[in-house]
Amino acid sequence: MSEITALYDKDFVLWSRQQAEALRAAARGSTNQPIDWDNVAEEIDSLARSEKRELGSQIKRILHHLLKLEHSADRNPRRGWENSVIDARDEIEDLLDRSPSLRGEISAEIARQAPRAARLALRDLGKRAEADPEIVERIRATSYSEDQIVGDWFPPEPSEPPRGAE
Repeated sequence: MSEITALYDKDFVLWSRQQAEALRAAARGSTNQPIDWDNVAEEIDSLARSEKRELGSQIKRILHHLLKLEHSADRNPRRGWENSVIDARDEIEDLLDRSPSLRGEISAEIARQAPRAARLALRDLGKRAEADPEIVERIRATSYSEDQIVGDWFPPEPSEPPRGAE
């Protein structure tokens, strides 16, 4: 098995990027084959971008639900939020197994997705009448590490009963 074929099996994103660049380099040369080199290279490159988008989407889902878990006093929806985080972490693990080079993108994706996830969490908590000004500020100030996002970490259970449940 060639190194290129082995790379396809070990790190799809890195393989896609290398193959797209190789096609672009071949296009700069000459060939008598009727191949649309630039568009073929672009399509292969888009496969790698798709994997990166999937990573960002799963990170946003984790951030969104961790924010609600940390800042909502309501106990009822917690299990669903926790299950969503667990599922997204599994999806990320699968992505990283297919494309280990994506691991280097996690921190940047956390930073990119955090404001989006905060808006989603604020919208959801607002619907539950839990988005008072103090919560809004706390959510906007919350940040998570890479280990908290892809590891097993969860915020502690709320200690106070939900509003109106006395």
